[in-house]
Amino acid sequence: DEMYKADKMFEPYQNRRKIACFGSARIKETDPSYIQARSFCDLVASQGYMVITGGGPGLMQACNEGSTEAHSFGLNITLPFEQHPNPYLDDALNLQFRYFFIRKYWFLKKARALVVFPGGFGTLDEMFEMLTLIQTDKYAQQLPVVIFDSKFWKAAVNWEYFDETGMINPEAL
Repeated sequence: DEMYKADKMFEPYQNRRKIACFGSARIKETDPSYIQARSFCDLVASQGYMVITGGGPGLMQACNEGSTEAHSFGLNITLPFEQHPNPYLDDALNLQFRYFFIRKYWFLKKARALVVFPGGFGTLDEMFEMLTLIQTDKYAQQLPVVIFDSKFWKAAVNWEYFDETGMINPEAL
């Protein structure tokens, strides 16, 4: 049912380029990351891109707000906390998922670029799964990845250590 509903939702927009944006549900509207995410998505929407987010509060809301209802999708997930649809989504472009793997499938299937804003475990999960699929050539085409806010991510993840210890190839950086 989730696969069918998502397919029907995206169908009218199949010829529009889309960017998947991940980020924390906990960021407040006054946070500089919120303001940057909103501005970034306003810019990409003005260039004809549609934005796909997790549809929740925080940075997901910032991205949907910046791209406007006409240019954004929400792929919400049922969770015991934090995850509720944000007010910047058109109900027709917002789906509620029960399963993470189906939700992530649709992010990957529709995105032509990936932007990762600061976030916690959920954002890390989404980012690392996408990076793994790209690294192992399980994604059908080149997918640009933007890790937004290098100060946050350099403190949160020691990217160079992966390379130094041989856990990834240098070109993966």
